[in-house]
Amino acid sequence: MDRFSSALLTDFYELTMAQGYFLQGMAEKRAAFEYFFRSYPCNSGFVIFAGLQTLLHALDGLRFQPHEIEYLRSREIFREEFLSYLSRLRFSLDIYSPPEGTAVFAHEPIIRVEGPLLQLQLVETLVLNYINFQSLIATRAARVRLAAQGDPVLDFGLRRAHGPNGGLFGSRAAYIGGCSGTSNVQAGLEYSIPVLGTMAHSWIMGFSDEYAAFKAYAEVYPSNPILLVDTYDTIKSGLPNALRVFREMRERGIKFRAGIRLDSGDLVDLSRRAWEALTREGFETPLIVGSGDLDEYKIEDLKKRGARINAWGVGTRLLTSAGCPYLSGVYKLAAVKEGETWSPRIKLSSDPSKVSLPGRCNLWRIIRDGEYLGDYITLAEEEPGEKFAHGKLYLPMKIRMKKGKVLYGEGLEDMKKRAEEEVAKLPEGVKKLRDPERYPVFYSQRLIELKKKLMESKNGGKN
Repeated sequence: MDRFSSALLTDFYELTMAQGYFLQGMAEKRAAFEYFFRSYPCNSGFVIFAGLQTLLHALDGLRFQPHEIEYLRSREIFREEFLSYLSRLRFSLDIYSPPEGTAVFAHEPIIRVEGPLLQLQLVETLVLNYINFQSLIATRAARVRLAAQGDPVLDFGLRRAHGPNGGLFGSRAAYIGGCSGTSNVQAGLEYSIPVLGTMAHSWIMGFSDEYAAFKAYAEVYPSNPILLVDTYDTIKSGLPNALRVFREMRERGIKFRAGIRLDSGDLVDLSRRAWEALTREGFETPLIVGSGDLDEYKIEDLKKRGARINAWGVGTRLLTSAGCPYLSGVYKLAAVKEGETWSPRIKLSSDPSKVSLPGRCNLWRIIRDGEYLGDYITLAEEEPGEKFAHGKLYLPMKIRMKKGKVLYGEGLEDMKKRAEEEVAKLPEGVKKLRDPERYPVFYSQRLIELKKKLMESKNGGKN
């Protein structure tokens, strides 16, 4: 079980409904819920699916601990027979989904969870909490990577993240989405993410002068001296002192790559002047790291204006997803098993965007010549009937947990590589950072007819 999870990491109404199912004799009734999101975050044309493995670990061995049962008892709303049931409960869910790092799209089934109705209700909040946040951050990282056009992107967001868990899971998701490394040392330990970092202004201010600070740092880290040059004045002080230290290192025969970091000011002008000064002194292909409240839009703009930055430190606006702080993921009942037959359910609304797909669904992908052409949604029990002459279908949804046993395990490197490959396969218009084209999602005729039938009924499809 994931050390961050608890059976009480849920909303209170999940427990009141669970007691209702128990008292109505419905606790063990088999059902299926599906996770999907309704709208794209950050004006994106896609979302990178992330958080699955952490969710599975949270569910693995999940149970109500004695002190948690005591807490529920103190609420004076739950009956003893229900609390006794919870104390014995062992989760036995089946979970289907694509692997992490897959590009996914609005209103399509991304996760299907099957099992006893009471258990399905209790894990709703866990599913949403683990998947929404990490998919949001992975998506933001993928967009930053697109803006950087192949330059390495470093996650510097821990200190501004929304708490320790937000920092840890955010760094995990950012790496999946495309970051090359992180400043988050715990994420390095937990997930084997490369850990990177240079110096802060306090290092320089702690010495008698800037040159002494640079020289001392280069003596400690001679193979990779990346010097922060904007503590006082980048052009008049920082850059000349950095060049002085680099020249002295070269004279001593030290092999190194000259590197600086720019954290403020006009990054276009400063990076150009720094590049010119460094290369003029014979330091070829110097490393110039840009940081300071960056996001995909600022990086795109800096690139267009000719900044000579070739690595990017992105912090606050990545791990907090500034400007679009949530993914609109939801978890809705899709079907209930009546005997041997699955009976579909649908969520109706006067808002068309809130109407759910009925029944247990599968997600298929259409691919031709290494490019994704669209997605195709069918009922789980049907094979695709339509012939997509313009592309081949494949099914990314596989079983990831069977009766509570985890069947899925990958390293983050595999997830990161998949995300990169997935984005590369998307149509160019879908990848645009501003006003992207919408990715095509098609529905089988059987699913269209079922949805229409249930929408026309007055009781949401319940017989």
